[in-house]
Amino acid sequence: MTLLVQLSDLHIKAGRRPAYGLVDTAAMLEACVEQVARQHPDADAVVITGDLVDHGTLQDYALLRELLAPLLARQARTPVYLLPGNHDEREALREAFPEHAHLRQGGRFVQYEVHVGPLRLLALDTVVPGEGGGALCEERLAWLATRLAQSTEPTVILMHHPPFDTGIGHMDLIGLQGAAEFEAVIAPHRQIERILCGHLHRAIQARVGGTLAGTCPSPAHQVALDLHPQAPDCFVMEPPGYQLHHWDGRRLVTHTAVVGEYAGPYRFREGGRLIDV
Repeated sequence: MTLLVQLSDLHIKAGRRPAYGLVDTAAMLEACVEQVARQHPDADAVVITGDLVDHGTLQDYALLRELLAPLLARQARTPVYLLPGNHDEREALREAFPEHAHLRQGGRFVQYEVHVGPLRLLALDTVVPGEGGGALCEERLAWLATRLAQSTEPTVILMHHPPFDTGIGHMDLIGLQGAAEFEAVIAPHRQIERILCGHLHRAIQARVGGTLAGTCPSPAHQVALDLHPQAPDCFVMEPPGYQLHHWDGRRLVTHTAVVGEYAGPYRFREGGRLIDV
């Protein structure tokens, strides 16, 4: 068994300032990290798929390091792999996490190949500096094509912007350019088990190139689920969350978890009999 924990869209701001004047992203990440460390001590890796901070400053990343400290302290057992999103700045990220050699594998882009048990992770950089939307240029797609051709190991692709339209209009306007070209690159490769993305602050799934692509909820605010084409760009304080991806040796199974304390667990049975039967 191999267990990946995925976090995404943390939006940490220096000074613990609230995002959009309302969302205490620092406190919400603290709660998420505490739950992950307590409930999933057997995790094999933690992946964080972008928008790690809100403005890409060294001060933002310094606070991020502090908040991730309980997970970073377990790096020898459970490595933490970081990927930038449209709110991040590549060089500031690299400077803030100098011991994370994976951040320097891809030259000018933050993209890398690592192994977690039998799984091969390929992290793909979709960032366009200064823009909300993402893109995949020929150089980045060529990197991916080369890596995919090298091995038939079970592979998971990590990227911030999902390679599909979601129906949430204002988010699709800042979606991924080059999605069709990406799909053409991955389509021949049956070893791709999943494409794990962020950006949408919701759990959404779609088939892409013969495999399943999905987005991860945020441990903070979620994008409002409104599929009207002209819906305004809004967020809601639905329960914060993260995802668990469980490789059982045959397939990758994904669970979406919510952060917080809730009533239960309650037993279905007493004395071997269903309660209230």
